[in-house]
Parts: sequence; structure tokens; C-alpha cells
Amino acid sequence: MSAVTSAGRIRAPKTDSYLASEAAQDLARQALADLTNPADVGEYLGLRMEGERVGTLRFACRLPGYVGWNWAVTLARVPRARHVTVSETELLPGEDSLLAPAFVPWADRLQPGDLRPGDVLPRVLDDPRLEPGYTETGEDEADRLAIWELGLGRPRVLSPEGRSEAAARWYAGIHGPTAPEAVKAVAHCSTCGFVTPMAGSWRAVFGVCTNQWSPRDGSVVSYDHGCGAHSETDTARAATQWPANRPMVDDSSVVTVSLDE
Repeated sequence: MSAVTSAGRIRAPKTDSYLASEAAQDLARQALADLTNPADVGEYLGLRMEGERVGTLRFACRLPGYVGWNWAVTLARVPRARHVTVSETELLPGEDSLLAPAFVPWADRLQPGDLRPGDVLPRVLDDPRLEPGYTETGEDEADRLAIWELGLGRPRVLSPEGRSEAAARWYAGIHGPTAPEAVKAVAHCSTCGFVTPMAGSWRAVFGVCTNQWSPRDGSVVSYDHGCGAHSETDTARAATQWPANRPMVDDSSVVTVSLDE
């Protein structure tokens, strides 16, 4: 371990002459020969002291695909002994080596829209978007009313942070005023008869579209959203492109009948 001076500063361990010797390098190469082909071990790159009489010798790696990696052999020596022993050997990345991306757990790799039929998301216990739902009071009658008759038997409900996050996401996405169909619309959803207001605090900003001709049928829309299926907008009726010619009658196939006979 590194020594500490009287002033409280950490003093780097001195380079051990036995660990820095050519004999130590030969010992390290012999240890690596048990781990890989000697041809995969390149030039000696130096010694780094890990503590008193403990150091790591590094060698360049010549394995294909491991550019910039180093073989590392940690050697140690007991006090007043000249004999050096091998503690461990490993392959370590260098400053310029190529590394695989950091591992990301499956639950964190998923993005909105990735969930397929049959997939199940892991339960997040401390999800900030949720807060505890109704807590039982111990009074049977009150609990039965709240849980069964009012339908409040959910363990957790949407928190204010969850509502705010959802509203911001909907408003900024395809459900809000910046969606392509909303930008080109001639009227907003606020005046459309097919929009049903949502309940609670959502009611001030959002409704649900019920028009089967709309691209947002069955979806949440902001009142300043819009599309071409608005209930009150219309389009000019274009005149027919067919020529209005007088009808032609084939006299040769007409039989004249006298009504007086």
C-alpha cells in the first residue's frame, strides 16, 4: 500500500528493483505463456507500483481485434526476500483500446413503443410517476365503499409528476398542435363535435377523439390539435368534369303508336 507522510500526504511507493528487473519480465512472460500463445505477447510497456513490493508489469497485446489492449502481470515480493512471485495475470484495455458499449439492463434498454404482445415490463417500486392509492382505514364499511363501489382499489395511482410528464409528452407529440395534420388543419379540436372531454384535471387541455375518419380516432388530443375530419369544416364541391351534351335518340328504332286507335 502507499505510505502516508507526517503531513498527511500519500507518498507513491518506490520502484522495487527486483520487480523492475529483466528476471521479473521473464517470469511475467512465463506466466502469460500459461494464458495465451507467447506470440500474442508484445513488447514490454513498463512497471506500475501498486504498493510496497507489489507491481504490475504491462506488455502489448498482439491478439487480433484487441488493438490498444495490454497484458498485465502483477508480481509481489515479501520483505527482505529476493524471490518474486506471480499474483495474477489478466488482459486489460488501454487508453486507446476499443471497448464494447457499457451494459444496460433490459428494463432500461426498452423505449416507448418497444413493447410487443406478450411482453411484460418489470415492476418499478419507486416509480416517481405513481403514488400510493387508497389506503385501508380498518373500517370495513368505509373500505368497502372506497375499494369496490368507487373503484379505488388500485395499489398506486398517477402522481402529479406522472400527470405533468404525460401531459407534456402528449402535447409535444402527435397528439398536440405541432403534429403535421394539426398544422395543416383549418379548425381546432376544441370546436369539433367528435371530441369528448377527459375527466379531472385533464379536461382543461385534452379530450378523446371519437371520429373513425380521423387519424387520431380513440386517442387523446389537445384542444388546439386538429385534422381534416373536423365535424364543422367543409370542402367546396367541384363541378363535374363530364361534358353536358344533349341526349341523342336513335329514330330508326322508335315505333310510333297512335293513341287514338
